[in-house]
Amino acid sequence: MSCGFEENNLRDPLILGIESSCDDTAAAVIRGRELLSDEIISSAQIQAKFGGVVPEIASRAHTDAVSEVVARALAAANVKKEELNAVAVTYGAGLLGALLVGLSFAKGLAYALNIPLIAVNHIRGHLAAAYLEDKTLRPPFVTLLCSGGHTAVLYAKTETEFEVLGGTRDDAAGEAFDKVARVLSLPYPGGPHVEALAREGSPSVPLPRMLKGVGGYDFSYSGLKTAVINYVHNAEQRGESWSRADLACSFQHAALDILVEKTVQAAREKAVQTVTAGGGVVANGYLRERLQEECDRAGLRLVLPAKKRCTDNGAMIAAEGLIRYRAGEFSPLSVNASPSLPLRRSPI
Repeated sequence: MSCGFEENNLRDPLILGIESSCDDTAAAVIRGRELLSDEIISSAQIQAKFGGVVPEIASRAHTDAVSEVVARALAAANVKKEELNAVAVTYGAGLLGALLVGLSFAKGLAYALNIPLIAVNHIRGHLAAAYLEDKTLRPPFVTLLCSGGHTAVLYAKTETEFEVLGGTRDDAAGEAFDKVARVLSLPYPGGPHVEALAREGSPSVPLPRMLKGVGGYDFSYSGLKTAVINYVHNAEQRGESWSRADLACSFQHAALDILVEKTVQAAREKAVQTVTAGGGVVANGYLRERLQEECDRAGLRLVLPAKKRCTDNGAMIAAEGLIRYRAGEFSPLSVNASPSLPLRRSPI
């Protein structure tokens, strides 16, 4: 199932995107770059009881939800499954069991409808979300990828070719947010709760700006996370009071300001006019404001996906599926789930 479909010549095909890499079961339908529907069934509330995602529980939740969420997406788009031109689905990175649920469903649907299957790299999906926000967006541009598993700055040469300019040397930014949230006794998922608490405080706690001015476009969050832990432990051992809100605000500034600085620096170095961003951390209001401020100051156009399409969703998978569809890059039904698809310092 790699070629031979008359629909391959369509510039604006109807594509169903399915996402099941973690705790959200999602599906969306696009016609070209027009988003027709975007549905999500999340197990986050269930996972919160355990302080994080339990893979077995996530897999069971996906099994219960995948058929329903696809039906919702098709109904909301007013599209019959027989009208689809392709099915795009996340095959990695993510939790193996969770990935297999969505991938297996997509394989069965593509086979039954005799349409192409497009296996999508979840990371590329986050990058492709910006194409749905601005239908005129074209490479080259610089992208900030910032999620629970990845933090990197990339240079998009074409729709299919990216150069990784730099990435985290240890923890990802989203992972650091979750770990700091635990220190602050905040529930899972940590990012939104840290952001909410930070609004009540001021950046008055001195915390390190990791790799500021050094390391090219690399980042590091392990030391920042440790600095937060040490600050709390030292204050408690001395019997000193400390402000959770001030610490949350200080951490947020330290974690995110460096992302903005290096992203804008990369755009200047590559002489591009546009900056985009993707990944769950890009839903953070402070990060979005700082990116806009610095891009405006540098004379750069900023294209950010809607907050809903920064976290895991089917629309971004469909968007990357469109790129693959137009390139004629389809996947065999034998394609398997791949839990680890790391960013590399070469075009991906």
